[in-house]
Amino acid sequence: MSERFTVDAAVDGKLDLSDLRMDPAALAHQAVVAEANGNPQLAENFLRAAELAIIDDEEVMGLYEALRPHRSTAAELDALQASLETRGASRCAALVRQAAVVYARRGLLR
Repeated sequence: MSERFTVDAAVDGKLDLSDLRMDPAALAHQAVVAEANGNPQLAENFLRAAELAIIDDEEVMGLYEALRPHRSTAAELDALQASLETRGASRCAALVRQAAVVYARRGLLR
């Protein structure tokens, strides 16, 4: 591990969020470990996180905001799903698609 990445460096403000970002390959490896240890749900979460790790932080926060109940219309969720799909985030796109179906059924769309 680099001497640059220390607790002191973090406390002194010498690190920023990009220094702490998870590597998609490390997240994918964690998914393999989770699956091998009988935790497919955690594995799927790691794989979605790997997809999100290459997307800008503000866009990820926008995704979380869009998925809150009564925040998005069906059309907005469809557009979000399509955008994720075109960026290769197919697992996240599937999650948005599933959320849109559930939100429509439960009256949680805007």
